[in-house]
Amino acid sequence: MGIIVWIVFGALVGWVASLILGTDNEHGALLNIVIGIAGAVIGGWVMTYLGESTITGFNFYSFGVALLGALILIVGVQAIRSMS
Repeated sequence: MGIIVWIVFGALVGWVASLILGTDNEHGALLNIVIGIAGAVIGGWVMTYLGESTITGFNFYSFGVALLGALILIVGVQAIRSMS
């Protein structure tokens, strides 16, 4: 995918993950993009570990994989923040 598509995809995934976990007020557009792109990487690793396919383009399956990774990322960051 091109860089513009990754940015749009990341923004959508990060925004939806923030809405699901109720952290949307804490995140701006740039952080949503970072969360979405990092979530796609994390979700890809998780799906590879489980023996499934990873991000395959801009489709619903890839959105779900990236969303899974973004949720893992946000929950992990919240857990680390609560420990300190």
